[in-house]
Amino acid sequence: MELLKVKLLSKLREIEGVEDRPSPVSRGTALFYLGKEFAHFHNANELDLRLTKSVIHQLGLEHPPGSIQHPGRSANSPWIEVRFSNAAAIKRVVELVRIAITKL
Repeated sequence: MELLKVKLLSKLREIEGVEDRPSPVSRGTALFYLGKEFAHFHNANELDLRLTKSVIHQLGLEHPPGSIQHPGRSANSPWIEVRFSNAAAIKRVVELVRIAITKL
């Protein structure tokens, strides 16, 4: 699974203004756009992404079942955990990141 995170980070670094660095909160890797954190990894195949509650609703996204990090997260939260397990899922996460940075 670590290889998928590496591939995802490689794709995200291609987006101008996006950088990855240690998270000041989650002890892992965080993503920043023009210096503002908008996402962080929970593990090698899960990204916690600030997407806004309206975008989450518009896209029909749901918080994943069995969340370890945020089991009680409100459906109205602007954050959503996004899991990825293959190349197609990585492509989808990149699309979601592109949307997320437009909302900052």
